Amino acid sequence: MMEVLKERAQQVVDHATKIGATAVDAFIREDEVFTVTVRKGDVEKLQEAVSRSLRLRIFLGKRTATSQTSDLSPSIIKDLVEETFEMARLTSEDESSGLPDKALYPLQIPDLDLADSAWDTVTTAQGIDLARRAETAAIEANPAITNSEGGSFERERSRTVIANSAGFVGGYETTMGYLVAVPIAERNGAMQQDSWLSVARYRQELDAPEEVGRRAAERVLRKLDARKIATCEVPVIFDPLTARTIVRHIFDALSGDSIYRKRSFLVDQLGQPIASRDVTIVDDALLKRGIGSRPFDDEGVEAQKTAVLEDGVLRSYIQSAYTGKRLNARPTGNGTRTGAGSIAVGPTNFYLLPGQTPPDEIVASVKNGLYVVDLMGSGVNLVNGDYSRGVTGLWIENGKFTYPVHEITIAGNLRQMLQDITMVGNDIRFLGTVSSPTVKIRSMTLSGD
Repeated sequence: MMEVLKERAQQVVDHATKIGATAVDAFIREDEVFTVTVRKGDVEKLQEAVSRSLRLRIFLGKRTATSQTSDLSPSIIKDLVEETFEMARLTSEDESSGLPDKALYPLQIPDLDLADSAWDTVTTAQGIDLARRAETAAIEANPAITNSEGGSFERERSRTVIANSAGFVGGYETTMGYLVAVPIAERNGAMQQDSWLSVARYRQELDAPEEVGRRAAERVLRKLDARKIATCEVPVIFDPLTARTIVRHIFDALSGDSIYRKRSFLVDQLGQPIASRDVTIVDDALLKRGIGSRPFDDEGVEAQKTAVLEDGVLRSYIQSAYTGKRLNARPTGNGTRTGAGSIAVGPTNFYLLPGQTPPDEIVASVKNGLYVVDLMGSGVNLVNGDYSRGVTGLWIENGKFTYPVHEITIAGNLRQMLQDITMVGNDIRFLGTVSSPTVKIRSMTLSGD
């Protein structure tokens, strides 16, 4: 199947070149997905689907047009190529447009161990059973869990192919499995919802459904009987799921798109200490079995491990080929194809390196403070770093959790928050392309009653 997709992509390139394109690339993605959701024991959703898409870029000198289609029949593709060619004639010139330099393409495609044939043996009945067991484990954990948004299992196999007029043709295959439980708990008329998720490239590395359900139950139960607190300024600990949202904000601020547009508080900061010495962040596309790993990016640029922050010092921005040209910098292999066929800058495995401290020791270090388990709203300004989010969490007194708290707004500035990271946990868990361990920030403002 991979060779068929490569052949189709090459045909697209050949036709575009034949009709006069200066340069062209064709990106084909094929996904085979099985999904099941069980709610209160009954199958609510069961779907198995195969989808294919072609995303195309055609260059006429410094003019560019993009397009996409999910119909890969030859006549449709031929028409699309010709329409995109005509669209390119109408666009304005951009001196930074064009394919990546030939020297950036990989000479060999590395094996990153991204596909597991064991997923193919998971039958429909077994998938339903996995989802049902995860939900059942959550519901049966405690009588306070009275309802559920369900348990879900999904497995997918994807094939990605790129061909371009510079002579590069490459492809790779990935697999992934997901298992999630979403219980609802109730006490004294108040309801809370939470979830837990396991994600893995290899079937044997997916958590047992009972473990997923237990963790989901644990998370929702600790939210019951939440209280309000008075406005204060205290140390704040972000658990791994909420800490990774901060790491995501850092990625967005470091993206070449934000930098060349000067929409980031980290413009002109290369070589400067922007965080505490406890902070080292990498973007590692070569991580074996990594959730975001890939041998080359969506433009064909060779994948790499990029040291972004080292001991708090900013070492690199994150670049696609386009932003690299705009900023006179080498691409970092982070070109990511959008649904419309254009290129954005996206993470691979972008994460804060774990420290040596267990999370319970981080909690024990706080006399009075907040442990964040949920964030709401999107009050983050990347231009100046201002940060304001709604929060649900656990109050800490004398190094121990005492009671859940809610209806709090947490405020600060990302620049200061980075500098005020005083402890980094050893508990990183990769659940997506952006990850983090537990993080403690010296002090933030909490607005409550």
